[in-house]
Amino acid sequence: MSKYFGTDGFRGDANVNLNVEHAYKIGRFLGYYYGREHRASIVIGKDTRRSGYMFECALTAGLTASGADVYLMHVTTTPSVSYITRMDDFDCGIMISASHNPYHDNGIKLLNTNGEKMEQYVIDEVEKYLDDNGPDIPFATGDMIGKAIDYSAGRNRYIGYLISLATHSYKGVRVGLDCANGSTWMMAKNIFETLGAEVSVTGNTPNGLNINDGVGSTHIENLRRLVIGSKLDIGFAFDGDADRCIAVDEEGRIIDGDLILYIYGKYMKDRDKLANNTVVTTVMSNFGLYKAFDRVGINYEQTDVGDKYVYECMRKNGHLIGGEQSGHIIFSKYAATGDGLLTAIKLMQAMLAQKQPLSVLAAPVRIYPQILRNIRVADKDAVLKNEAVLRADKEAKEELGANGRTLLRKSGTEPVIRVMAEAPTNEEASRAVEHIIEAIRREGLAL
Repeated sequence: MSKYFGTDGFRGDANVNLNVEHAYKIGRFLGYYYGREHRASIVIGKDTRRSGYMFECALTAGLTASGADVYLMHVTTTPSVSYITRMDDFDCGIMISASHNPYHDNGIKLLNTNGEKMEQYVIDEVEKYLDDNGPDIPFATGDMIGKAIDYSAGRNRYIGYLISLATHSYKGVRVGLDCANGSTWMMAKNIFETLGAEVSVTGNTPNGLNINDGVGSTHIENLRRLVIGSKLDIGFAFDGDADRCIAVDEEGRIIDGDLILYIYGKYMKDRDKLANNTVVTTVMSNFGLYKAFDRVGINYEQTDVGDKYVYECMRKNGHLIGGEQSGHIIFSKYAATGDGLLTAIKLMQAMLAQKQPLSVLAAPVRIYPQILRNIRVADKDAVLKNEAVLRADKEAKEELGANGRTLLRKSGTEPVIRVMAEAPTNEEASRAVEHIIEAIRREGLAL
């Protein structure tokens, strides 16, 4: 477990547990690390948080002080930084964002030269330097000092790339967009209007303090009101840095990541385009998704929670589509990270190609009620190895049979065990969860 960086970067309350000194030192180290044999070139993007400008300046100061050239994409999406890092051969990319978190949080995401999440061994070296255990890095002097370059053209090229991937005209389609007052606040509307859609937009007035505030993919009721109230054909909600997308169909039903995986996975299978006949999910995908996959003969793999693990599985095994319930969907032929705008374009493709509304395409999936309870424990590993707890979990599974499932997993950041059950009814799922939690308490493992 890293000290500062989690599965999605170094996050924290801006200038509290993630401050400008952290950002400056990260810049100092990366400029040195990638500049040992040549002048490093590193691209930076940010979302609309007020603190993003502060962190952008601190990173730029650290990078240029170590001799690196910095290319600034300004307000843009995480997937656009990933795309430009890969396509323009940057040594690495940096995105300043805390994704779906409120404005007072921020984060620093590091991407390797392939636009993928940074390798752990590099993260380890960054963390050593943050703790003053790294190399003594000299300051660049004279003409070796780096420069900062406006690179908004990279953002525009990414927009052009997305438009080029659309296979149909959107003329006559009424689309709602919730931009979360974040990275897509300008680009999403432009993309969909360029493709011919009639666009209604909400969450597109960022002020530095309102990102994800009652809008975006984590507040889907905002988009539902827009779609239902304006009688739209489809809606898409993004998060602050647009690496995730949740849709709403014409009836106001929420089309989450699981349903997106089904709709597009089946569309690919029907065209013989689904590599290995497999979709990659996480262990938190709904039981109803797996039942639906079984009915249409699609295989699936499960990974730990986190799009990082989804992508690793896809890359290792050559799978083309995978993602999370939260809306992180990865199309590995086109991107190395979850991409909300790309997901929206691909969902439009499936809908328009099949000439069916989203409600019809999602109808075969029955989402099972899910009960998730967190229980605080002294020793997470001890719980997962306890014979009585494992026996209770087995009993709950046997009672649910083929009509449900249970899952025990430990939190990566808290002294918590997460106990989850899915079943045909809330009552059955709740009974299974309580049976397992009672065993944890009887064994004296709960705090």
